[in-house]
Amino acid sequence: MNTNFQVMNIGFKSGYCWVLHALLTIIIFHSSVHQSRAENQPIIRQICVYGETPGGITAAIQSSRMGKNVVLISTTKHVGGLATSGLTATDLNNFRILGGVTMDFYRRIYQYYLDSSAWTSEDRSHFFDRSKKRTYSGKNDSLRIQWVYESGVGERIFKQMLEEAGVEVIYDQQIDLKQNVQKEGSRLKQIRMSSGLTIQADVFIDASYEGDLLKVAGVSYVVGRESNATYGETMNGIRLGPVVGKDTSSIDPFLIPGKASSGLLPFIEPRLWGEEGSADKRTQTYCYRLTLTNDSLNRRELEKPKDYNPLWYEFLARMIALNPEIPLSAIISFTPMPNKKTDTNQGNFVGNSYEWPEADHRTRRKIADRHRSYSLGLLWFLANDTRVPEYLRSEMKQWGLPKDEFVDTEHFPYQLYVREARRMISDYVMTEANCNGSKPVDDPIAVATYPLDCHFVSRVVDATGKVRVEGSYGKQPATRYGISFRSILPRASECTNLVVPICVSASHVAYSSIRMEPVYMMLGQAAATAAVLAQSENKPVQHVRYDQLKEKLLQDGQVIRLSKDIR
Repeated sequence: MNTNFQVMNIGFKSGYCWVLHALLTIIIFHSSVHQSRAENQPIIRQICVYGETPGGITAAIQSSRMGKNVVLISTTKHVGGLATSGLTATDLNNFRILGGVTMDFYRRIYQYYLDSSAWTSEDRSHFFDRSKKRTYSGKNDSLRIQWVYESGVGERIFKQMLEEAGVEVIYDQQIDLKQNVQKEGSRLKQIRMSSGLTIQADVFIDASYEGDLLKVAGVSYVVGRESNATYGETMNGIRLGPVVGKDTSSIDPFLIPGKASSGLLPFIEPRLWGEEGSADKRTQTYCYRLTLTNDSLNRRELEKPKDYNPLWYEFLARMIALNPEIPLSAIISFTPMPNKKTDTNQGNFVGNSYEWPEADHRTRRKIADRHRSYSLGLLWFLANDTRVPEYLRSEMKQWGLPKDEFVDTEHFPYQLYVREARRMISDYVMTEANCNGSKPVDDPIAVATYPLDCHFVSRVVDATGKVRVEGSYGKQPATRYGISFRSILPRASECTNLVVPICVSASHVAYSSIRMEPVYMMLGQAAATAAVLAQSENKPVQHVRYDQLKEKLLQDGQVIRLSKDIR
């Protein structure tokens, strides 16, 4: 039963009649949904987008703008993923890659903050004066775009765009990871949520951070790092990094300093588990992108978590002891956001991300809760632990959680920063060679420009007894490169009506550059365009002609190539 109702304009002018008409529509809608659920009938749409990420939102909007009946399944009670849950210092080092629906979003952000009433704690000019060095200027006045904002503002604008496009959104639904989906040969027919809700569609788009839909659909994927030899790369696999301490002096790794028999501190590996450059199943670290504020009128004081574990911060206490003049900004970041807020990064809970990609929903909730406890405990540690120098504690105490953000989750972001989970393996895999420009693709659907950027994967005691970080490389240069159409398509033998714009077919190295929210958004629009073309012509997504796709993308403002002379 189709539950996507629209209010008909029947010429009533009075407020009373309008309200009555609206109430009747709501009653009809609610009754229809209830009846449909009660009868356990599937929701049937032309396009189903699974995942409320920014890429999922642009996919849903584009599908609807192209005239299709689309449903967007949100795995939470929100929409926007990281882009509305703390990550508002948008990783956009070259605004010229923006186009289409993505450009529309950032233009609406710009327009919102032109209104003086949007600035409740500071004025616009003062904010941009203090933030421009941290956010690639944060805005472009000639294009009227802005890519720094408050999480609540971003979500309101996303919802406005979805509503304007007529997109149906179903909230708080997670795919059933145990029940087999319905397929006919290589064609996906129906998916099932843990609640029992089922959705049938002509084409599905997996826009989740984890790639849960592609897994249940039987599509090949990888978790972790390939070896350098797999794709002829130089930065993949296990990589020993700098010493944790100061210069060549390492922190003591043992619970009781100097006493090996006491055991290691939490989340420190006793030895390297493989050869450097070899493959493993580990992912880079996750964290929450915290929104903090030093506005006393909007600040909730930092509190000690009930499950505070001081051992989680012992390594940091020892690192501070070796670096007693370390600035707070070298421990966690405070990128300015409007109205005296921040996008705070680097609260990385090293060693706690490995289980997430393949975990069930309950286990993921436990992992997310553990990350939440770690993040809140880190803030409390920096503000209160007497081993932290007084100047650091005083600075940290100026900050707290904003009362006007994340009001349904105790002012704490609702989405864990899943930097990397599953990555599809398709007929074309994006690699380091694509990113550095030595192997351009001939079917680009979007452009990425961000440096190769991988956070810590592990901490390990090396052969000399020193603690070293492992797996990270910080902002190694990439070029302006196109992302292949084939990298968002499964192998035809595995699924012919699924498109994957987030967990794209890419090596760990290439993904470390691709994994930026604006790029996800543009890939979402490209995925939807391909899905609609396939649905309209009743053919596999792999049979969509690139020249046809390219023409439509360019028509809708998508940027698929940047000239090398553009700086």
